[in-house]
Amino acid sequence: MKIAIALGTRPEIIKMSPVIRELEKRQVTYFILHTGQHYSHNLDRVFFEQLKLPQAKYNLEVGSGSHAQQTAKILIGVENVLRDESPHIILVEGDTNSVFAGALAATKLHVKVGHVEAGLRSYDRSMPEEINRILTDHCSDYLFAPTPKARQILLGEGISKEKIFVTGNTIVDAVYQNLGIAKEQGNTLSSLNLTPKEYFLVTLHRQENVDNPRRFASILKGLDKVAAEFRIPTVYPVHPHSRKRMNEFGLDPKNITLIEPVSFLDFLQLESNARLILTDSGGVQEEACILGIPCVTLRDNTERPETLEVGSNLLAGTLPDKILRCTRLMLNKENKWSNPFGDGKAGQRIVRIITEDN
Repeated sequence: MKIAIALGTRPEIIKMSPVIRELEKRQVTYFILHTGQHYSHNLDRVFFEQLKLPQAKYNLEVGSGSHAQQTAKILIGVENVLRDESPHIILVEGDTNSVFAGALAATKLHVKVGHVEAGLRSYDRSMPEEINRILTDHCSDYLFAPTPKARQILLGEGISKEKIFVTGNTIVDAVYQNLGIAKEQGNTLSSLNLTPKEYFLVTLHRQENVDNPRRFASILKGLDKVAAEFRIPTVYPVHPHSRKRMNEFGLDPKNITLIEPVSFLDFLQLESNARLILTDSGGVQEEACILGIPCVTLRDNTERPETLEVGSNLLAGTLPDKILRCTRLMLNKENKWSNPFGDGKAGQRIVRIITEDN
């Protein structure tokens, strides 16, 4: 059999890395198709190198554009590759335009689709990711649900139970596997003059936050309040798009340390040694939970409700006083929650299921 692995963004590379490693280990025939949705060297190719993964066989280099433009370019590019390669199955991960376009192109060509991290829902249709998740799930042949809750969501939407497999989340595998690689890379904290457990880490990049001047300003004001009250470094690696918006909106936070984007391995070191993480990223909510680091989510909803249930995370929204209040609450909690995302063997399960079934 032949397997296509479709990727488009940094989180997809990270979360697919355990699957790729398992395919290599089992010597299964596969190829990597990179859509180029993240199109700078820092945001894609370098991750393959640092995570010690083989480079993509194809790169569509679609770059930025409106949702329709980007999805259309990926759809056309993926269709051409699938026609040439004739794989038995394509694996997609997550909720980006690359995921939906890859799944749709494959479905139209009668190539089976496996959706890694299926069944996540924020129930906020204003988020493009939510539309991508729903549509991808409903045209997939294999739905790899990370948790029993995700499986129940899929069953509730009428998807056949024969298509759904609870595997755990590959982010657990990725954190465990890549933390070792990260520690070999040198000490990121020293280069930034940071002391373990004596800094807060921020990520803030979602369109609904950074493209809205009122929301972005409100969140930054909240982060400024947090940094002022606790008087420890509050470090924010700023995505290029977020920095562009910050400049356009005239936003200039006073108490936050803004740094350039860092590699995943450097970021993993920053996450694992932080006192607390404030984020609008779904993946970072998971990583914080797995690493035992308290998390405050700068959103009104989350498709990772398991983090709220085990107590590793609080939803703060975007109001400054609530962000500060949630930070106080999380710092006063004991981080003894259990990890709800699995045992770190999701990649093995996914590869076993698709190879035994084809």
